[in-house]
Amino acid sequence: MTGFAELHHGAGPLLLPGAWDHASATAFAAEGFRAVGTTSLGVAAAAGLPDGTSATRDETLRLALTLGSAPFLLSVDAEGGYSEVPEEVGEFARLLAAVGAVGINLEDGLGPVERHAAKIAAVKAAAPELFVNARTDTCWLGDGEGTLRRLDAYREAGADGVFVPGLTDPRRIAALVRHLDEVPLNVLYSPAGPTLGRLTDLGVRRVSLGSLPYRRALGAALEAVREIRAGRTPRGAAPSYADADAWARRGDPAHSAGR
Repeated sequence: MTGFAELHHGAGPLLLPGAWDHASATAFAAEGFRAVGTTSLGVAAAAGLPDGTSATRDETLRLALTLGSAPFLLSVDAEGGYSEVPEEVGEFARLLAAVGAVGINLEDGLGPVERHAAKIAAVKAAAPELFVNARTDTCWLGDGEGTLRRLDAYREAGADGVFVPGLTDPRRIAALVRHLDEVPLNVLYSPAGPTLGRLTDLGVRRVSLGSLPYRRALGAALEAVREIRAGRTPRGAAPSYADADAWARRGDPAHSAGR
């Protein structure tokens, strides 16, 4: 079991923040996060591209190249793998592993189960060391119908963990944990859903923050400029210029602050 896989079997769930650039990733590491994910929305928005349309393959790989050698474990949100051809998805995964990523998140978008299972199998064949987190969008884009069938197919294809964003009902979470047995269940944190402590009690092994940090950062920026425009002093904490500059520099000693 790799170090990243082991984080899914500790005393509590792996809490995975979603970074969108070099500075956000290293800032999370400086806060003590041993593993950092990427958020496809943040990466796409920073590049001026739409999310979830396979438009950010190059940007995602470029970010992985800058972060893969940093002293934290990197898991990459690769949408649906940027291709419907399993072999091409496997090749992209191989490139991620080559630059130092340890995990990949693949979403099915409610497409054919067999096709997504084939993508997972292709990734495990091309980069067996990558932790494949297989995401189904049954609760994100649909009403939850077919969740078990999809997850069972993805486990059979070789997924190391499964991800069900949009799942917030405690009873359904507990039932899914029991069904999956030792396979780690990943859920997306929702401010309106169970707390981290409650998710721990339910047996969730991984809690992703997704695009929430990015959206909160945008919200804080908007709040600050509105307050200043209104003649008020903006509230909330802001990192110093020196800290932000240090987090943005590749190879800076600040990278190791979270290790």
